[in-house]
Amino acid sequence: MSLEVWGLGLLVPPRAADKTTSRGAPRAARAAVASFLLVDKHMRWDSMTLQRWIVRLCLLVISVAGAAPARAQYVPVKTSDPATGEKYHFELSGIFWQPGTDIVISSTSLTGEPGTAINLTADLGVEDQSFYEIRGVIRPARKHKFRVDYIPIQYSADKTLEATIIFNGQRFDAGVPVHTELDWKMWNLFYEYDFVYRDRGFAGILVGVKYNDVRVDISSPLTAEFTSAKGPIPAVGGIGRVYVAPNICVTGQVTLFDMPDEVAEDWNGDMYDIDIYGTVNLTNNFGISGGYRSYEVDYRVELDSGRIDLSGWYIGGAVRF
Repeated sequence: MSLEVWGLGLLVPPRAADKTTSRGAPRAARAAVASFLLVDKHMRWDSMTLQRWIVRLCLLVISVAGAAPARAQYVPVKTSDPATGEKYHFELSGIFWQPGTDIVISSTSLTGEPGTAINLTADLGVEDQSFYEIRGVIRPARKHKFRVDYIPIQYSADKTLEATIIFNGQRFDAGVPVHTELDWKMWNLFYEYDFVYRDRGFAGILVGVKYNDVRVDISSPLTAEFTSAKGPIPAVGGIGRVYVAPNICVTGQVTLFDMPDEVAEDWNGDMYDIDIYGTVNLTNNFGISGGYRSYEVDYRVELDSGRIDLSGWYIGGAVRF
């Protein structure tokens, strides 16, 4: 038997040597180490013995080096598997919302005559109404979204006043019938960055503005008056979503703004918008949702002030592409 064959026989047992698969390679390496460590205490260290140990050492290095790539072949590869409804670049949804109405306004005339704090429900007979909202999402990348929401809100009511009110310098006496119109258009423009994104949920931040255009008209057979306010309100917030099933998720979104009193003398206010809803995605391109939204604004613009609180349940659907 040649020296090489003899060394290989000591290094790799017959069963491990016959296996050339990746599973056999690690066993061969372990056998090589074990064989390398077997030393006969009666062995004579002559030149032939030294040559045999050098061959053993070389074959040990070759076996271990060959076993490492074999292990790497079986490392599992992680692949992304987004939940149903998360594969899209554009989403368009519509909802029907019927919030409870709690709106109080006060308008002071340029002459400085203070206006009455008018509750649109209790004083002017405004009742709850249903509104629609259109929501759009543009998603150029996995963690980046641009959100656009539009809500047209309108109230109309007729009532005979039970108490005298002062509105923008005009007097409306008790016992006089009045007609009230409120027209409010609200736009929400936000950028969303999801700093955490997984196949079954995400968490992100929101930065943007809420643009409000509000006009209130009050008229009677004797006089008519109106007040209006428009402008953007900056807002920041957060959003989170978790999938409780592969196609069912719960989403929570909060945006807010609070203007410090010392920033502006003739403008002040705060805003809170909380939206919590669940979605059932029937397919990746279509889902139905329902939730609860609470929108509250307190404002003071020059001589006018008010409080708007709209809260209630809604239902809707979404299409995605």
